Amino acid sequence: MRRRLFIFSFLVAPVTLYLVYVIAPYAQAFYIAMTNWRGVNAAPQFIGLENFGRLLGDGVFWKAVGHNALLLALLPVITIALALVFAYLLNVGGAGGRTGVWGSKFYRVLFFFPQVLAVTIVAVLFQQVFRPDDSGMLNAPLMALGLKPVGFLSNPSIALWSVMAVLIWQAVGFYVVLFSAGLASIPREMFEAAQIDGAGRMSMFFRVTLPLLRDTVQVAWVYLGIIAMDAFAIVWVMTDQHGGPDRSTTVMAAEIYRNAFQYFQFGYASALGVVMFFFVLGFAVLSLRLSRRERIEF
Repeated sequence: MRRRLFIFSFLVAPVTLYLVYVIAPYAQAFYIAMTNWRGVNAAPQFIGLENFGRLLGDGVFWKAVGHNALLLALLPVITIALALVFAYLLNVGGAGGRTGVWGSKFYRVLFFFPQVLAVTIVAVLFQQVFRPDDSGMLNAPLMALGLKPVGFLSNPSIALWSVMAVLIWQAVGFYVVLFSAGLASIPREMFEAAQIDGAGRMSMFFRVTLPLLRDTVQVAWVYLGIIAMDAFAIVWVMTDQHGGPDRSTTVMAAEIYRNAFQYFQFGYASALGVVMFFFVLGFAVLSLRLSRRERIEF
């Protein structure tokens, strides 16, 4: 009994804080989603599921859902693939018995550098990189060769791909470091045994490295999926008209912000937020369920 009271006394404060600052705001958001609240000075009126019915016919929101779905399908795959290759080269890919390529420590710092920058700084930086004139880092050499500048952020056909490229550039360094830590925990004897058995680098990567990093890859997949379902800051700061042109780069979070703080439809914005919450929750649960397996001990 005393042991239970002792444990309970330590749990009271954190559980209370969690209920007040996490669960209560979620509950409040669910309630606001069923009202027509337009701001702090207006009394909300309960309208039931009307906002959710309106959401079903909101073409702009479903366009944003499609953009998030495209990011979800490609961003984790490309980022994890690049990070795995770079981490493998930095930790295992060296010749002559080295554990990695020459200068691997410097490359780790270089890859991780984008994580030091704030998201808004990254967005403003790539605004300049993608400028459609001779001051843009990418268009300047094209124009010097007599070619037409590319509207990376002004062409609706490629604007979202430009945003995805920035998200990958920003994220890949963190996962290089994460996978490097996972590789460092794998006993060197496993790689040596594979080499003795005649395994080449590709075979060693797919038959030894990747299976032993599966738990780390699973975590990376969930985190990157959540990033793909958000992507608000990059889109809002970097793109024209905060999701343009012509809503070609808008995402769910951007539409939630727009409805709340530009159109002052807080009830409808909360309904969009509730839908986004279940999308993200469903993705995380499904990913963890499908990738569940017995843990490999080594």
